Amino acid sequence: MKTVRDIMTKDPAVCTRDTPLPEVARQMVEHDCGCVPVVEDRQTLKPVGTVTDRDIACRVVAADQDPRQKTAGDCMSTPCVTVAPEASVEDCCRALEENRIRRAVVVDDRGRCCGMVAQADVARHAGEEQTHGVVQEVSRPTEAASAVGRG
Repeated sequence: MKTVRDIMTKDPAVCTRDTPLPEVARQMVEHDCGCVPVVEDRQTLKPVGTVTDRDIACRVVAADQDPRQKTAGDCMSTPCVTVAPEASVEDCCRALEENRIRRAVVVDDRGRCCGMVAQADVARHAGEEQTHGVVQEVSRPTEAASAVGRG
């Protein structure tokens, strides 16, 4: 049985609450990702949220705010859903579905961010049935798709 460790992106780019949004966006470009975990600080790497490209677009740009004047903390999604590297892919899929999110932060036994699992990772490495379930659940419309707190 595959585990999260088998499919995760290891050592993802991270930011802190006070990281300027342009820097977060540059990390997304540089690392070809749509989500950057927000950590308490760069020493502990304890995740406190995530910033997605959608968070920036919907919570800042669409709200007519200047992204150059905002930080990760201004638009991050919370709470941060995490999974352990030892968790099964099935358990990870369940977490994505239950929380209706496209990505989960992977944390080690000390609570440090050590990876990311995205819906795309599930599609590449899990079975067709698991992939279908995740895509179906997380793609269902919500009442407030861009509300602060979820991304």
